[in-house]
Amino acid sequence: MARMRTLAERAEQLLGAAVISTTPVAGGDVCTSTRLRLSDGRSALIKTRPHAPEGFFETEARGLRWLAEPGVAEVAEVLGVQDDCLVLGWIEPSRPTPEAAVEIGRMLARLHASGADGFGAEQDGFIGHLPLPNRPAPTWPEFFAVRRVLPYLRLAVDRGNVEQADADAVEGVVRRIVDLAGPDEPPARLHGDLWSGNIVWNAERSGVLVDPAAHGGHRETDLAMLALFGIPQLPRVLAAYHEVQPLADGWEERQPLHQLFPLLVHAALFGGRYGALAGEAAKKLL
Repeated sequence: MARMRTLAERAEQLLGAAVISTTPVAGGDVCTSTRLRLSDGRSALIKTRPHAPEGFFETEARGLRWLAEPGVAEVAEVLGVQDDCLVLGWIEPSRPTPEAAVEIGRMLARLHASGADGFGAEQDGFIGHLPLPNRPAPTWPEFFAVRRVLPYLRLAVDRGNVEQADADAVEGVVRRIVDLAGPDEPPARLHGDLWSGNIVWNAERSGVLVDPAAHGGHRETDLAMLALFGIPQLPRVLAAYHEVQPLADGWEERQPLHQLFPLLVHAALFGGRYGALAGEAAKKLL
């Protein structure tokens, strides 16, 4: 009860409206989420995390605003942010429909095409509860190798979550990454952590982006993560994407390359089979 009073007080300071009720929201293993019903008729979602690292919620808010900036994608609205919490507009969840899957594909194509200033971001961020290096690099292969693959390979190895043969395979991919990366493309505006749980299907029969690790990168990265962890009606999503912004030849063969990053992050965080899966993905490319 004391925690709920504190949440209400924090939300009222940020939103200027009284909190009528609070309801815990399931899901997520990094933050605690709570639905707030406000006296002005709105609903909101407040995210909190004990001992959040400095800049944790500010980084998420900045990423959401950057994704929303071009006006081409449905993105969770930032209502307020402080060091210890983030308040977002409430998204009423619904079931994914074929029409919503098509719209997600088109939306992602438009978002990626809106572009970024370079490969990387102005500031480092977070992926789950791990730090995420974002310092820009002149080319995507360099950025992906030194900011995405190698840091999490080292961490997973240090934690004993990747066998040496699998680590060797990933390092082999890094040595050949320029050849494996495919045709050069301009920096795309990426969500950066695009698994199905970070798309909320809403009552308007579309999908809303949440919880980004936003940066300038290669557009195949977002799509490869959707394919890795699954999303309802993926073929419809991809077909709609291709209608708006066709992918370069060979994109399907390059999916294991882009999937190395999320697999290594999961290996570092959770162990299990993720280290072996990263090795398998690397071996497909060699």
